[in-house]
Amino acid sequence: MCWPFTLQACRDFLDLAETHSRKWQRALQYEREQRIRLEETIEQLAKQHNSLERACRGAPGLSASSTGITSTAKGSVQSAKGEASDEDEETEYFDAMEDAPAFITVTADPKHHRRSGSNLSGASEGHPEDWNLEDNVFESSNQSSYNESTCKDLLLFKKRRRTRIPNKPNYSLNLWSIMKNCIGKELSKIPMPVNFNEPLSMLQRLTEDLEYHELLDKAVKCESSTEQMCFVAAFSVSSYSTTVHRTAKPFNPLLGETYELDRLEEFGFRSLCEQVSHHPPAAAHHVYSKRGWTLWQEITIASKFRGKYLSIMPLGAIHLEFHSSGNHYVWRKVTSTVHNIIVGKLWIDQSGEIEIVNHKSKDKCQLKFTPYSYFSRDVPRKVTGVVSDADGKAHYVMSGTWDEKMECSKIVHSSHGSTSTEGKQKTVYQTLSPKVLWKKYPLPVNAENMYFFSDLALTLNEPEERVAPTDSRLRPDQRLMENGLWDEANVEKQRLEEKQRAVRRRREAEAVEALEEGKDYEGYIPLWFERKVDAVTGELICVYKGGYWEAKEKQDWSLCPDIF
Repeated sequence: MCWPFTLQACRDFLDLAETHSRKWQRALQYEREQRIRLEETIEQLAKQHNSLERACRGAPGLSASSTGITSTAKGSVQSAKGEASDEDEETEYFDAMEDAPAFITVTADPKHHRRSGSNLSGASEGHPEDWNLEDNVFESSNQSSYNESTCKDLLLFKKRRRTRIPNKPNYSLNLWSIMKNCIGKELSKIPMPVNFNEPLSMLQRLTEDLEYHELLDKAVKCESSTEQMCFVAAFSVSSYSTTVHRTAKPFNPLLGETYELDRLEEFGFRSLCEQVSHHPPAAAHHVYSKRGWTLWQEITIASKFRGKYLSIMPLGAIHLEFHSSGNHYVWRKVTSTVHNIIVGKLWIDQSGEIEIVNHKSKDKCQLKFTPYSYFSRDVPRKVTGVVSDADGKAHYVMSGTWDEKMECSKIVHSSHGSTSTEGKQKTVYQTLSPKVLWKKYPLPVNAENMYFFSDLALTLNEPEERVAPTDSRLRPDQRLMENGLWDEANVEKQRLEEKQRAVRRRREAEAVEALEEGKDYEGYIPLWFERKVDAVTGELICVYKGGYWEAKEKQDWSLCPDIF
């Protein structure tokens, strides 16, 4: 007798639950939209705050010392007032170098310095007039930095290269459906659609670090090793300027893939990269400049997806040697972090320290990349550092941002300052006016629709004749993506990766067979590079063994594997 009543009650309950469910879904959606709008508002307010603060600092009547730099003895950078910036719970912290200097900079009067510089205790070695002698190199750097079309004009003068690529198509993608299975995993081992990529390989991105190679050409002309160190430091920072809007991922190169950039006629250098390992992914790079320098490196990329952000850790040392002086500089890259992976607009930051060492003169430069925070009073993307000689005597202060420009200021006097709240004593550096060493070139017109590529990046994947059959320009999936055919590119990417896996399985079978027969199996051997123990760092790295440019001259590519 109670069944009809029970059924009716159940129906009423279901109707009520469904009504409330729709109500709560609408409320939840509203809250999500409010949260997104709030995040966007906070971001805009933070940007406006920083813009106003930078404008205030640049206003007439404000002393340069009002934006002086202080840091604790552990290398953490703070404002001149010593106030620590507020950080939220998601902020990452990086260990600072133990010997990172604590310092404050104060701009000196150049005229007063010329009159009484010889009486300044603790002043830099040599006469104050030395700064004037150095002005020739520094001023030429200033002019080059502000001449924004220099690179493009030289390219067009020697050889007309392309200035645009097809616009990026608007493809929708359910990001979370792919990324939820990637948390805590090494991204190089996870197949990704090209929708996450930009139409360049990691080898091409590595070559893109040479965009401001003219800094090294100017460094060749420096007679002082500490002055030369300033240009090397500016060059090391300039390589990050291309990443500020580039949140897309480059293609992982296939094992044996190469990329050449022959700019011997235009800029005096030749660059060659080769993918020498697949797991872990490692690329060897060698650059020779007839203007007096050679650069080489082997970079292994380690990346981890942490849920809200992606950490990219380049491992390996960068070597730079100047032919005439024999000065040999070594440094390592900082960690890159891509934020807002799940919610919000993607943005990238660089955090950590770079220590550049001249292994001939023992000069050092310690650079600090300050982590970005919405609530920090610091200039966003700030980089600061000090150039010291073998005795630890500071000669220059470096300052700027990794996305805009770098300046150096010559130290004319140093003294001990006040003691911080942590009991660490600061050093006060009195400096001459700063000189701009590097300034970023503006992006080309319509860059936002071309993956935010720079003028150089637009030319990196331009088809060229006579390159090796393993060159990244000939990679079919990358070419299809550049042309806007993403669906076809995804199919081709799967084919290439399966082809590479088949080769690896065959190599593993050969290794097992050799082991059973008691024979040695060498495994994969790079074609243009060979492994050697580096005399400076003691690490086992791949260095260029020669033969590539000779093979290109003869067009003899018989040694190249079939990877595409």
